[in-house]
Amino acid sequence: MLHSLFNRLFYNFAKIYNADKIIHHTMKALLALSFALLPMMHTEAQNTWEEVEQTQSAVNPDAKYLAGAVPVVDGKVVFSTVIAAPKHTASEIYDILHKEMLRMTKEKNQFDQSQMIRESKESGELGAYYQEWLVFKNKPLVLDRTRLMFNLMVKCADGKAEVTMTRIYYLYDEERHPMTYKAEEWITDEYGLKKSKEKLSRVSGKFRKKTIDRKDYIFSRFEKLLNS
Repeated sequence: MLHSLFNRLFYNFAKIYNADKIIHHTMKALLALSFALLPMMHTEAQNTWEEVEQTQSAVNPDAKYLAGAVPVVDGKVVFSTVIAAPKHTASEIYDILHKEMLRMTKEKNQFDQSQMIRESKESGELGAYYQEWLVFKNKPLVLDRTRLMFNLMVKCADGKAEVTMTRIYYLYDEERHPMTYKAEEWITDEYGLKKSKEKLSRVSGKFRKKTIDRKDYIFSRFEKLLNS
């Protein structure tokens, strides 16, 4: 009987001892797991340089096309700039830009209607009318584009050139259902942006964006030619 009591006490002690071991090992495992998960649980704790990168990538890629990007003067959309060219006289500026504007009329994306409409070296005035393809998307089986029409006017003076892009029209979907749009009724802040003014409109927004890109390219090209 004493032997039996001793066995029961030993058995209970072993159970308690093993339970403690199990709890001990379990706690160690849970602690190790918590350390492993710690980086995942604190994703907001970033290095300062990571925060800068995140801020930069979060900038709206369409910011340059938003409110004020399409100026309206006396009810007309008018893009204009003054390009400084301190090394050139009015005559030299005229020759450089005349050559470039004439070359533009013969580019692959131009229609036969593209032509010079003003050539006066005496007054330093140049003008050209362009009809060209403005492509929104060009992928296999998908070609989305519009015919873009505009006037490009230049006033040359010693050391500078005043450049204006205006009288902008679009002929869209002309192969199926031709639609004509005036810039004043299509790409201004009122029509080219959503009501919040923080995003481009779903349809006219692409016209606004590509027109600004085209304007920027031409103005930048002229500046480069006059200062190279």
